Amino acid sequence: MRFHLIDRIDRWEPGKTLAATKYLALGEEYLADHFPQFPVMPGVLMLQACVEAATWLWRATTDFKHPVIVLRELKPVKYGTFMLPGRRMDVTADLTKFDAAANTATFKCKGINDAGESTVNATFILHGYTLADRGPAGAATDARLIEHWKSRWALLTGELRKK
Repeated sequence: MRFHLIDRIDRWEPGKTLAATKYLALGEEYLADHFPQFPVMPGVLMLQACVEAATWLWRATTDFKHPVIVLRELKPVKYGTFMLPGRRMDVTADLTKFDAAANTATFKCKGINDAGESTVNATFILHGYTLADRGPAGAATDARLIEHWKSRWALLTGELRKK
């Protein structure tokens, strides 16, 4: 199962910050198991929404230089209130450090529900790379991935509607 948790990118400032939105619908597949009588968004998926928001910020900052971005290190994570179906989570990612030599970036991220309550706060490091760096066959896949991410960016930011 693949998760794309960010539903919309509201605003961004490359190299600094990005604000995104996640709407939690009761029909999301994982809620049937977590938990049947009290469906809530799992904490790890709230964290994943933060990582996705930070990944989008890094893509916007580097003009999609890294087709592959992975979570390298997770620092303190604090969870707040439950994310219930029918609620909105506003996610803000701030770029706090960038190491071009190591292709890593450090982010602080927070999630707040539509009632203004904290859902998640995290600090983490992402690592970006290209598949071409690992062998010549990766260049074609890099190009396809970058096109995929650019079209998804256009969808999330509303740029498709502007054309």
